[in-house]
Amino acid sequence: MALTPADVSRIAHLARLDLGETEQRDLLGQLNGFFDIVERMRAVDTTGVEPLYTPLSAVQDVSLRLRDDAVTETNQREANQKSAPAVEGGLFLVPRVIE
Repeated sequence: MALTPADVSRIAHLARLDLGETEQRDLLGQLNGFFDIVERMRAVDTTGVEPLYTPLSAVQDVSLRLRDDAVTETNQREANQKSAPAVEGGLFLVPRVIE
């Protein structure tokens, strides 16, 4: 999928970038280079390849360091709201900004 100079102009317009002709030409080359890499990666046959949760698992055994799924915090709402200028029913009250 090769981009054209018109595509780069449209992308620049959508991103609100004011690019000169030289910058657009450079960006065209960079974007097309990126898409070339993506196409080469798509061409690789990955059937039967397990997804890696970390790149290290490809070269060594890595065990996941997971913590126990346990509640370790308590309800601190009242303590956290002590410094608020206005609280009602456990909610922060803020001034109205829309009429």
